[in-house]
Amino acid sequence: MTAPTPRGAAVGRGIGIGLMYGLWKPRVLGAWRVPATGPVILAVNHSHMIDGPMLMGTAPRPVHFLIKKEAFVGPLDPFLRGIGQLKVDRTTVDRKAITDAIGVLQSGGVLGIFPEGTRGEGDFASLRAGLAYFAVRGGAPIVPVAVLGSTERRGRLIQGLPPLRSRVDVVFGGAFEAGDGSGRRTRKALDDATVRIQERLTAHLETAKRFTGRWAKLE
Repeated sequence: MTAPTPRGAAVGRGIGIGLMYGLWKPRVLGAWRVPATGPVILAVNHSHMIDGPMLMGTAPRPVHFLIKKEAFVGPLDPFLRGIGQLKVDRTTVDRKAITDAIGVLQSGGVLGIFPEGTRGEGDFASLRAGLAYFAVRGGAPIVPVAVLGSTERRGRLIQGLPPLRSRVDVVFGGAFEAGDGSGRRTRKALDDATVRIQERLTAHLETAKRFTGRWAKLE
């Protein structure tokens, strides 16, 4: 099986731009905070079905996302692989996905991760240690990203999908290092890094809500 390519991710970005700006009204804030070169991890909250494609279409650089294997079905399998996305089995230690993700970072690419693991409240309340591992092992800074759209469920044909042509805010935070500078990858070092990451991501989300005027709406 071939590894994800930068060219594929660039194609995915082009598709994301067309779809997201065609179907919704993205407002992108702080994209300049994403380092222009070198490895970086975009850590995204996950409360909408379109969070991944929305980030692919609004990030200033092509993104390789870690996506659950359940999404790779039928014609979506070759399509997602073709646009540089990474399949991950969340029920086990997926060494292929880990190798591919580290490969993206080692080649100076952008790795997209939903650190909560699955779509939920999108509040970063529950983080998995994988994000800390990739950040420390890949030597990559983390950029927190808040995707904020309508979460109102009444009258919605498809749950988790913002109304078409509604505004969706994508807010990029400042890049930060997850590790303590020692480069250690022990269980305690990764646990400590996960706590630091959660604090930074939660703070960014709260700031993003206030800055976009969505705080009262999302309370």
